[in-house]
Amino acid sequence: MESIDILPVLWPLKGRIRPPGSKSLTNRALIIAALAQGPSHLTGVLDSVDTQVMIDSLGRLQIPVSVDIAQRTFHVNGQGGKIPSTGAELWCENSGTSIRFLTALCAAGSGRYRLDGNSRMRERPIAPLVAALASAGVKARCELENDCPPVQIETDGLPGGRIRVGGDLSSQYLSALLMAAPAASAGVTVEVTGELVSRPYVDMTLEMMRAFGANIHEPQTNHFEIAAQPYVGRTYDIEPDASAASYFFAAAAVTGGEVTVLGLHRNALQGDVKFVDALVRMGCEADWGDDSITLRGKPLHGIDIDMNEISDTAQTLACVAPFASGPTRIRNVAHMRLKETDRVSAVVTELQRVGLTVEEHQDGMTITPGPIRPAEIHTYDDHRMAMSFSLLGLKAPGIRILDPGCTAKTYPEYFTDLDALCRSAR
Repeated sequence: MESIDILPVLWPLKGRIRPPGSKSLTNRALIIAALAQGPSHLTGVLDSVDTQVMIDSLGRLQIPVSVDIAQRTFHVNGQGGKIPSTGAELWCENSGTSIRFLTALCAAGSGRYRLDGNSRMRERPIAPLVAALASAGVKARCELENDCPPVQIETDGLPGGRIRVGGDLSSQYLSALLMAAPAASAGVTVEVTGELVSRPYVDMTLEMMRAFGANIHEPQTNHFEIAAQPYVGRTYDIEPDASAASYFFAAAAVTGGEVTVLGLHRNALQGDVKFVDALVRMGCEADWGDDSITLRGKPLHGIDIDMNEISDTAQTLACVAPFASGPTRIRNVAHMRLKETDRVSAVVTELQRVGLTVEEHQDGMTITPGPIRPAEIHTYDDHRMAMSFSLLGLKAPGIRILDPGCTAKTYPEYFTDLDALCRSAR
C-alpha cells in the first residue's frame, strides 16, 4: 500500500496559503447552474474526485459542463429547470453530496434514472430523501430495500406542494430538495421533521440559491417555501474550502506558529470557518481580515465542545487535542458515523494506535493528551482521516499515513501544500 511519512517540524510554522475551492460550494453550484436558465461561469472551483463525479453525472443527463482546470473554471449550460435525458445510469463513487443532490435533481426530470456508488456508498443511508420524494408523488425507492443506494427514480417531474424530510442523519437531504424545488411544477414547501444536523450547510445552500435568483421564504425555523421559477445563470466565484483550511489552522495551533489562510473571512458562506473559534477556545489567537484569517498558536488547553454544526472539522480538532494540557470532549457528532467511514470509531481507533487514551461515546469521544508513539495510520479510504492525522506527525516522529492518495476525493494536492508550508520550519 502507498504511504507517506510525515516529517516533524523543528520550529513553529509560519506562512500563507489559499486552499482549493470548496467541495460543498462547487457541487451545489453545479446543481443550481444545471437547473438555471442560460449559461453559468463558475470560478475558483475544486477539481477533485467528488466534483468529477458530479460533472460526469450531469453529462450523462445531457447537461454539458466545460472544464478549464488551468483557470479553475467550469462553464455550465443551464437547462432552465429541465433534464434533457429521459434515462441515465449515474455512478457516484463515495460522494455523498453527489448522490443526494443528483437524486433530487433526477426527480425533476422525466424518465427513469438509477444512481449507485461503491461498496461504502451502499452502506450510507439515503432513505429520508427517497421517502420525501415518494411522498411528493415521485416513484423513488432504494433498490436493495436497505435504505441505502442504489436508488431508482421514475418520474414525470417534481410536483409542487408540501414535502417533509428528516434531518437528523444529514442536512444534505434537505439541501437536495431545496435546490431542486425551483424546477417543480408549482411552489414547494419543505418541512424538516425532527432534529436538523449541520444547519450552517443549509444556510449555505439557501444563500447560493438566492444568488442565482431563487425566491425563498422561511416563515418559521426549518420550514421553507420556494417559488417555482427557474434559476438565472450567472458568474459565480467559489470560496476556498473552509474544511480544508482547518488543517492549516490546526498546524499553526499544534506547532505554536502563525498561518494565514487567504480567501476566507468571518462572514464566509461556509460554517466551518467557525473551527477557528474552537481553536481560540483552546488558547489560540485569531485575526479576522476582509479576505483572510490568521491563526496564531498558543499553549493549548482541552475543551468540551459541541461540533454538530462543524462536524467535518471534528477529526481535525481530535488531532489537535493530544497537544493540549487537559482532556477534550467532542460532542453531538453521531452523524459522523454515516460518512465516508464511521468517523467516530475510526478516529478513536487510530488515536489509540498512537498510544493515546481515548474514550468512545455514541455521540463523540474524549481524548486525553499523552505521549505519541510511532505508528502507521489507517485512513479507511477517508480523505479527512489522512489529512487530520498528518497533524500528529508535525510534532511526533514516526507517523506514517497509509493510502495518502485518498485525499484526491476533495484535495488532491494536500500533502504537497502541507510540505511547502512546512519546508521553512524543518
